[in-house]
Amino acid sequence: MAPPTAPTLAPPDAPPPQAELADAEPDTGRKRGLTGYLLLLPAAVWLALFFVVPFYSLAATSLYDPSGSDFRGYEMTYAFGNYVDAVQEYWTPLLRALAYGAAATLICLVLGYVLAYAIAFKAGRWKNLMLVLVIAPFFTSFLLRTLSWKLILADDGYVVDTLQFLHLLGEDGRLLATPVAVVAGLAYNFLPFMVLPLYASIDKIDPRLIEASSDLYAHPAVGFLKVTWPLSLPGVVSGTLLTFIPAAGDYINAQLLGSPNQRVIGSVIQSQFTDAGDYPSAAALSMVLMVLIVALVLVYVRRAGTEELL
Repeated sequence: MAPPTAPTLAPPDAPPPQAELADAEPDTGRKRGLTGYLLLLPAAVWLALFFVVPFYSLAATSLYDPSGSDFRGYEMTYAFGNYVDAVQEYWTPLLRALAYGAAATLICLVLGYVLAYAIAFKAGRWKNLMLVLVIAPFFTSFLLRTLSWKLILADDGYVVDTLQFLHLLGEDGRLLATPVAVVAGLAYNFLPFMVLPLYASIDKIDPRLIEASSDLYAHPAVGFLKVTWPLSLPGVVSGTLLTFIPAAGDYINAQLLGSPNQRVIGSVIQSQFTDAGDYPSAAALSMVLMVLIVALVLVYVRRAGTEELL
């Protein structure tokens, strides 16, 4: 039998292994924290260059005095009256843009929820194909898609002829140059922004919960309101925000499918910048629209209880 080996003893001044690990942990933590900041650096630089700097420039331009005289024809005088004048003169297009955006968002919510539900639970092996069809319009230019609606809603088109045949539209009735055409164009162009978040939320719902709701509640509609709808609310909130925000600021649909009576705030801002050259007024309108949309979004998120949903 081999003689027992004597245990090796560490030198008296050598630190214990636990101490070595304790000394190594702070270095590892610092490295991890530094790595996180380095990963955030490209996004921070991007936001600084293309959001913070333009936002500061826009806010500064909104406070120029058009009656001043510097090398650009404007002088910084902190003219906060530009905001009051802009709102007083153009409050109608501002409210019209918000109303069109809200109407288009509501239509997208109804249509998009049905479509997302069908893709999530009824599409089966065709699910991926249907998702591709949802995003397929993005492969075509936004401008081209909007112009195509002029052909669909033309006075001599099949849509107007059908509505006139069903006596839903008068003999001289039309759809182009009306709020209906503008809202229809907005709903069509921004429908995918509603469908994709709804699908992502509905697809996570366990089908067994829906089956259980049919046992617990007498009517399918009650089970939908008690189970399916609450579980899909994160997608509803995300979809409505992603749809309303760009729809409220869009002016292409109003310009191509509407008339001067359907002029929205985006058209006013564009004309003030490019045609009239009134940069302070245009910048003030842009800031008002931005602040108003942010305020509405914050109120909506607070009322919807997004913190509890997530």
